[in-house]
Amino acid sequence: MDLYTSNALKCAEITTKNYSTSFSMGVRTLNKKYRPAIYAIYGFVRFADEIVDTFHDQDKASLLKEFRQQTYDAIDKKMSTNPILHAYQWAVNTYAIDRELIDAFLFSMEMDLDKKTFSLDEYQRYIYGSAEVVGLMCLRVFYAGRDEEYKQLLTPARKLGEAFQKVNFLRDIRSDLKERGRVYFPEVDIEQFSKDDKDKIEQEIWEDFQGAFPGIKSLDKEVRLGVYLAYRYYLELLRKIQGVSPGDVQKQRFRVSNTDKLILLVKCYLRNKFGWM
Repeated sequence: MDLYTSNALKCAEITTKNYSTSFSMGVRTLNKKYRPAIYAIYGFVRFADEIVDTFHDQDKASLLKEFRQQTYDAIDKKMSTNPILHAYQWAVNTYAIDRELIDAFLFSMEMDLDKKTFSLDEYQRYIYGSAEVVGLMCLRVFYAGRDEEYKQLLTPARKLGEAFQKVNFLRDIRSDLKERGRVYFPEVDIEQFSKDDKDKIEQEIWEDFQGAFPGIKSLDKEVRLGVYLAYRYYLELLRKIQGVSPGDVQKQRFRVSNTDKLILLVKCYLRNKFGWM
């Protein structure tokens, strides 16, 4: 690997660590050979997400259009002067990440520019593009050149991404409405958010987690701990949310403390090592 690419991948790693301690913890449990590509994927999706969620004083549509073009230029040319995009193109080209996944992700980011409420079809399409495909990009890295095993794990990988995104929607339900004017859950009045609404969403998430778990157990040992840790982290978030009222969900953003994250890491390590999953 040349120095420029190595430096670009280090930029993606720094970006990941700056933005997400929990994701960074999971990546560090992976075999070292997978980490650069996973950092590159995270850096890419994080920068796109920043455009649509943070740059309020800028022309977001124009910035995202430029970002899309620069992404595909980087992939085609196998280089970019933007280190995050250079790192990402390296991952895409090295691991043959399907462009359909990239298209779907960028389309979901475009939806965030002007969509404020979502029909069921739009909701499902948004979740696929914003979360499921990110898991599939990582799965392609884990199973490079192993198409049959990749295909067998597609459905549980998608279910896991779906569960993660719905947990994020639920814990960010207030800020999404107040700060961005968005309501992701179809046919749910957030101002009149009821126990029935909350129970229904939580049941959907549990079913997604159940659909994902057999795939996690089937993963290669080199990557299973990291994915299992993320699974348990989001389960813990869901349990915290389940224990409060709909009103409380709208008042605070739930998180797992750093101490609890370390405890989860130890538990997951032991369960994974001794087959107690």
